[in-house]
Amino acid sequence: MLNIDRLRVLHAVRNHGSVSGAALALRVTTSAVSQQLAKLERETGQRLLAKNGRGIRLTDAGRLLADHAERILGQVELAHADLEAQRGQAVGELRVGAFATAARGLFPAALAALRGEHPQLRPMLREMEPEAALTVLARGDIDLAVVLDWFNRPLALPGGLSRRPLFDDVADVALPADHPLAGRPELDLADLADEPWVSWPPGAICHDWLMFTLRGRGIEPRVVHTAAEHHTQLALIAAGLGVAVAPRLGRTPVPDGVALIPVRGPITRRVYAVWREGSGGRPSIRAAVAALRAAAPAGEDAGQAAPAPQGPNAPAPPDAAPRPPAVPIVSSEQTG
Repeated sequence: MLNIDRLRVLHAVRNHGSVSGAALALRVTTSAVSQQLAKLERETGQRLLAKNGRGIRLTDAGRLLADHAERILGQVELAHADLEAQRGQAVGELRVGAFATAARGLFPAALAALRGEHPQLRPMLREMEPEAALTVLARGDIDLAVVLDWFNRPLALPGGLSRRPLFDDVADVALPADHPLAGRPELDLADLADEPWVSWPPGAICHDWLMFTLRGRGIEPRVVHTAAEHHTQLALIAAGLGVAVAPRLGRTPVPDGVALIPVRGPITRRVYAVWREGSGGRPSIRAAVAALRAAAPAGEDAGQAAPAPQGPNAPAPPDAAPRPPAVPIVSSEQTG
């Protein structure tokens, strides 16, 4: 009789490519993984692993059994989901992966609501890029992922996963407040073709989107600074060091010296909750998705209200008192 826990170990080795990777994912020692694999080989009477240089590889028998293990573990997950649904309670551990601004802008409220409504549920949040979240979700290392894609560049969803849109997040252009374009009611990205850009690190989904979008409009962006955190990007802009696209979700307080201008279009990114197909009926998944939807920013586009143009060059609102003379903008320091 095949042992389900040992099949899980083999499945992890196949997905992670090494004993150490499987041990990390399963939160056990490498020796424990090796022992389980040795027992599985004795149970099957076949060699499942072979040396491959300094690492290992699955034999033909190992690959065959790993394929069966994937189907068996999927059925086990479906059985757990059905039992949890029959019980009707969201309980136990729920592992969630989310990108940084969702972790900051959605999860504090969502997790607090889950704690109040489902005290026996133990959600565990891990911050990660969308592509990485989908990979570890498909592998079974997390139970739920919150990911994004941009309006003109959809994120490919691996087979076996289901998703539900949560909301659309609108992005604005961030400029130094004394920039000549800071008084415009809206801007097109083409208006910024010759500007120095502040972007995300290369390889991040938002950086790749920015390069794809600008180059698609015939603009070769001059990226002078990269920063993963939005508040760092805004601090650089406040110091007059470039321009950026600034999504509204999870946006930190805007420092003095930054003007936020809506983009003509507008520019949006869609935020999704994603889970494995066999787990969609779990009350814990359903409760988490409901809490995330409730925590989403209000409004048709679910972003913050569109900002009024800011900065000394912005037009005064109707019936406002005359604008005083502009004074020099001093950038404020940002921490974190």
